[in-house]
Amino acid sequence: MAEKFRITLAQLNPTVGDLPGNAAKARAAWERARDAGAAMLALPEMFITGYQTQDLVLKRAFTEDAMARIESLARDCADGPAIGIGGPWASSDKLYNAWWILHRGQVVTRVLKHDLPHKQLFDELRLFDQGPLQGPYSIGGIRIGSPICEDAWWPEVAETLAESGAEILIVPNGSPYHRNKLDLRMGHMVGRVVETGLPLVYLNSVGGQDDQLYDGASFVLNPGADGGADKVVQLAPFDEVIEHVDFTRSPEGWRATPGRMDHQPDEWEQDYRAMTEGLRDYMRKSGFKRVVLGLSGGIDSALVAAIAGDAIGPDNLRCVMLPSEYTSQPSLDDAADCATRLGARLDTVGIEGPRDAVTRALAHLMAGTKPDTTEENIQSRLRGVMLMAISNKFGELLLTTGNKSEIAVGYATIYGDMAGGYNPIKDLYKTRVFETCRWRNANHRDWMLGRRGEVIPPRIISKPPSAELRPDQKDQDSLPPYEVLDAILEGLVEKDLALKDLVAHGFDADTVRQVEKLLYNSEWKRYQAAPGPRISPRAFWLDRRYPLVNRWRDQL
Repeated sequence: MAEKFRITLAQLNPTVGDLPGNAAKARAAWERARDAGAAMLALPEMFITGYQTQDLVLKRAFTEDAMARIESLARDCADGPAIGIGGPWASSDKLYNAWWILHRGQVVTRVLKHDLPHKQLFDELRLFDQGPLQGPYSIGGIRIGSPICEDAWWPEVAETLAESGAEILIVPNGSPYHRNKLDLRMGHMVGRVVETGLPLVYLNSVGGQDDQLYDGASFVLNPGADGGADKVVQLAPFDEVIEHVDFTRSPEGWRATPGRMDHQPDEWEQDYRAMTEGLRDYMRKSGFKRVVLGLSGGIDSALVAAIAGDAIGPDNLRCVMLPSEYTSQPSLDDAADCATRLGARLDTVGIEGPRDAVTRALAHLMAGTKPDTTEENIQSRLRGVMLMAISNKFGELLLTTGNKSEIAVGYATIYGDMAGGYNPIKDLYKTRVFETCRWRNANHRDWMLGRRGEVIPPRIISKPPSAELRPDQKDQDSLPPYEVLDAILEGLVEKDLALKDLVAHGFDADTVRQVEKLLYNSEWKRYQAAPGPRISPRAFWLDRRYPLVNRWRDQL
């Protein structure tokens, strides 16, 4: 009977649709496991396809290709450790989210996901069939149970595995990041350890996919001597890591040997890392090398520029100032100062000439009307035209710079400052924009490719925000103070509170009504907005899906 068992954990970054690339990553990790004398290599959920595939997995040719890649991997990796790898399995008219167990050139078994998530950003009930409750499989005479991601968030699957003889739980995951997610995962996994009395390996993917970030932060838990659970291994968030974990048989059962314990940064650093990695991976996986953005001298574009510099390096960052007659000299100076601090290229393209040309072209239709937001939006849309032209000509991804507060209430111009391919701060409220700028100025990490120090000029952080589309314009001319606006939005968006709840919390009734009206009336804009990394528990797009036309309003 074996007394020791080594598992190699591969916390890796797959790319959706890159079946040969993902298979090559799995093969390289298997070689590492073999060289380390491991009995088993564990890879994350749906690793062969990348995650989430969304409706791509419904295409039969894609699923058949993925299954063939796994079967080929089994044959190629016959002489060495077993492999657990996530991928789809189609059988007859059924399609499953499966974890394939490969050993000695064969597919030994397939664990089929039982609890299919269908809330927040997940829609697996639409894509997959529900797998049955299953017992453990055996590797080297050791019985292993593998609840797949959501299966481990509820007691049923783990309890079934324990009752049918499992000795170790290995949980493969594609668990996306949001702020403080590790604490949430840990609570659920501790519950499974307490209920089953078994050690548990939690293995997660890393990397960006569209609006989602997979943050890794894999860990291993042993049952606690006096109840509860003891964390004995903790891997870093966001980094690719291959780590070997040893288990030893004891009178109480199998226990993991204490090992690597990586630091888990605070929420400000993790959010910033998520935004940076989201942009970096979006570009890498879609083939972009450089970015362009409009640098206005305001705080949002300054933060986006800093994130871009940290993601791909300042040499790959083009900033463009697009002044009009309403652009103040301090804004011009602040934009130049910011670009210099970042080490980025700064070009200037004036929009007064194009604006005058559009005004003349429309004069016969607009005669007799008074200037209003129409003329303001023409300026913003001309900036979008100029930036998209630069993007097209030089193959640079255009970044948009609207924060979550603006996107929520429609304080952005469709086809203007909303034009672009990706928005790193899409899920960051304005109040957090300010604090994130302060954090970045005070901190630099090895994963940042940008410069150290105060890369965002302090004056940009301290001055009142303005779109500068008319004389002396300030955001708070038409919006509540951002600390009030963001608190109301958090209540409406993240918590789904009723208006009466917000009023009971001390907010002015008319202000609450105004914010709700702006939120609903702007749904059509968000439907057309660029993607951006999800860092809150409820981001716009898959987390929150509202009708574009909606006549209902809450009543006080």
